[in-house]
Amino acid sequence: MSHSTLSQASTSLEGLARRAVLYSLPLYEMARMRAATCPRRGPAGEFAASDRDSTVRWCNGFTHSRALLTPANREVVSPNNDTLYDNAWLDLGDGPLVIEVPDMGDRYWTLGLLDFWTNPFAYAGRRTTGNRAQRLFVHGPRWRGTVPEGMIRIGAPGDDAWLIGRMLVDPNDDDLAAAHRLQDAYAIRRASDGAPAWKRTDSGFDGRRIEVPEPEAYLRVVAEALARTPAPASEAGLLASFAAFGLVDGRPTEDRQAREAFTRVLPQVYHALREDVQGTQLGGGWHVPITIRTGYGDDYPTRARVARNLIGALGIEEAMYPVCEVDAQGRALSGSARYEIHFAPGLSPQVDAFWSLTMYRRRDCLLVENPIDRHSIGDRTPGLVREPDGSLRIRLQAVDPGVGSNWLPSPADDDFYLILRLYQPREAHLQMQFTYPPLRRLD
Repeated sequence: MSHSTLSQASTSLEGLARRAVLYSLPLYEMARMRAATCPRRGPAGEFAASDRDSTVRWCNGFTHSRALLTPANREVVSPNNDTLYDNAWLDLGDGPLVIEVPDMGDRYWTLGLLDFWTNPFAYAGRRTTGNRAQRLFVHGPRWRGTVPEGMIRIGAPGDDAWLIGRMLVDPNDDDLAAAHRLQDAYAIRRASDGAPAWKRTDSGFDGRRIEVPEPEAYLRVVAEALARTPAPASEAGLLASFAAFGLVDGRPTEDRQAREAFTRVLPQVYHALREDVQGTQLGGGWHVPITIRTGYGDDYPTRARVARNLIGALGIEEAMYPVCEVDAQGRALSGSARYEIHFAPGLSPQVDAFWSLTMYRRRDCLLVENPIDRHSIGDRTPGLVREPDGSLRIRLQAVDPGVGSNWLPSPADDDFYLILRLYQPREAHLQMQFTYPPLRRLD
């Protein structure tokens, strides 16, 4: 959905309803994601409620992935094949929390924090706070006090925040075990007494996967989120204009025309956003879905698009994910063909951490099974071969190209796409000045 969709000067109820949905959709999707990713079981294995089908979950505690994702993992689309995941939802309504981080040695790691509007507002990690052991003092907007000496202060815009972690790991048992020890050393404690901060929270969702929410449920969830993460004062007038639909108080309006307009528009916006995934064109058949750094400002259509399709995305200064779906002639990438990508001398991806190129099957957005169990290739790949001039050629095809080739296997007789993950990208990427080489079809 283009910017013009929101900016159309329409005084119709449907036009206003469309603006209301685009504006508020991130709040609903964040609440839905919290329900999906907050654990039902606590640290001792106990359910958050006696009824295991309850909407109650645990927050203020970490959950971790323990292995790199493979083609056997079908729950996450376009998964990364470089890092373990760390996840926590923070409830700051009862006071500040302290997040304990161990010494990370020389390992890449990050903990990014998103507010309920999906703005990435703070980071801890290799890029920002370094790899030493540290304690993060995280508080909500109403807290007043003194941060204990030696702690890193992080102020959240609202009482709810999503903590999203990535930890680099090599695909071997020894490094996985070392990474697990670091994950286990993460802790979230109450600042008031140092006790573990695990807390029950009612997510308001029963766990069913619903593509498009019912209007009544949408209004209720958005109103609850607004109460805990208010809109900026500068947007008060805009928010007031949406009150006619019940967006602010969470109750369906008694105005029949307004209610019917909102009911019509809600699924329209949801479906339109699902089709709008291109983002910014980079040349060479590449595009990047997200270009934000710290927030979306008043770009509500982009914010809604990301919340609908790529929720949880961090700012591009931490990681940037260019996507390639076509070859140099604009044709869809097919596993029945052979391709080459050539990074000229001195023009490999420019990063301060690392980069990787990952292959996905188009029809299900999953990793590709192959005889060498290679799902990504990058600057950390053992045995990577460069040309005598320092350039780098990568072959993308279903059949082994032979000794001396940098091979990333593609799915035979299936379309595919690529994601180039850039961790701590340098300015050439951030300023959209890097020249991305196209995929050249060899047959």
